[in-house]
Amino acid sequence: MKVSKALSAISRRDLFRLSGQFGLSSVVLGAGAFAGAATLPEVVRAAQTTYEKRFAKEPRHTLKMGASGFNAQNLLIERMGALEFARDLEERTEGEIRVEFIGDNQICGQLNCVEKTQIGVVDMYAASTQNSAGGAPYLNVLDYAYMFPSRAAQYHFLYSPESQKLLREPLEKRHGLKFLFSHCELRGLQMGKTFADKPTVSKLEELFGTKNRVTGTQLGRIAMQLLNLNPVPVAWEETLDGLKQGLIDGAETWASAVAYANMSPVVSQSVDLKFFCGTEHTSMSAKVFDSMEGHLQDAIMESAYLAQVHVQAANEAALVKTVGFSDPQLPGTLFVEHGVRPAFLPDDQIQMAEEMCSPEYNPDPWAQWRDRLDNWAGGIDTYQSIYDVARQIPKDTLPENVEPRRWWRSA
Repeated sequence: MKVSKALSAISRRDLFRLSGQFGLSSVVLGAGAFAGAATLPEVVRAAQTTYEKRFAKEPRHTLKMGASGFNAQNLLIERMGALEFARDLEERTEGEIRVEFIGDNQICGQLNCVEKTQIGVVDMYAASTQNSAGGAPYLNVLDYAYMFPSRAAQYHFLYSPESQKLLREPLEKRHGLKFLFSHCELRGLQMGKTFADKPTVSKLEELFGTKNRVTGTQLGRIAMQLLNLNPVPVAWEETLDGLKQGLIDGAETWASAVAYANMSPVVSQSVDLKFFCGTEHTSMSAKVFDSMEGHLQDAIMESAYLAQVHVQAANEAALVKTVGFSDPQLPGTLFVEHGVRPAFLPDDQIQMAEEMCSPEYNPDPWAQWRDRLDNWAGGIDTYQSIYDVARQIPKDTLPENVEPRRWWRSA
């Protein structure tokens, strides 16, 4: 069992005792409020206070949240909002909804949390949309190459009323999932030991011919094939060993995923290709949502909005101050500690990549999947429509400056 920094100073025996007394969710939610290590009495008080709040009255609904590999510690690295959402929802509903947070792959993992939500093993889940695309193929709609020019554009889209008809409604109709909120990064290549002694990547051609792990997204594979990056399907849990042993040259994922999953020790360079979405999202069963009373549905949406605002600000700060994904890098960050070099490619190299693989310049390889997604969305041109929304804001807009909007009210 992985534990948070707040829990790192106490023994496993004490942790199990506390979990038996207050429940693991109360211990994790309470410990999540600490940014650093805490003493046993402090953790006990936090767990007890959280427990008393959560169990002040009998809930109308208890929702199981499967949070794949997340726990209170790595949620301070990749700030994807699951604990903030759970904590706020319980407080907002004054205990009418209780959320049982089940992380560390204890009930579901990156590839199957979506399916376990669809069949009712859990009521909501947190995992990447790309890994979840196997069980909910419409999530591929986020993964057209270079559809989003920046993290700001991703946040702008998620806040936009257009996201209802372009993402949320088709996902709900086809796959029974209600998309609540997401963290936003853009995927690059995380190079392993084969690039440790090479100069920091500055040209796209230096990556050609390398063998790289790909997620469950079908559209991500198309982009990688067009960029001559030899996509190899490797389970997330096996990626670290693959990089460590040199079985693969790199992995397509994003910077904070490297840091939260403890992959930094085996990654030498984090190449910012920005070629498609890295979106660690939280969705819930639409059937469960629809069974809720109206005021509780409103509360879920408001807590999702709060979590989205939190993620937008917190993850941008964590990328620089915790992960070390910046130039120059700040001392004390995880990338500095493990010698991971960010490689921010010049604009002309990003433009070259876009011209090689995006539907804008190279439409034919995308046509079959584009037709399929357009059909699922009721005849909407999904790529062009999302592309246009993503460019409603200036290209140089900072992610933290994107205006938050309640997407469901603005429609």
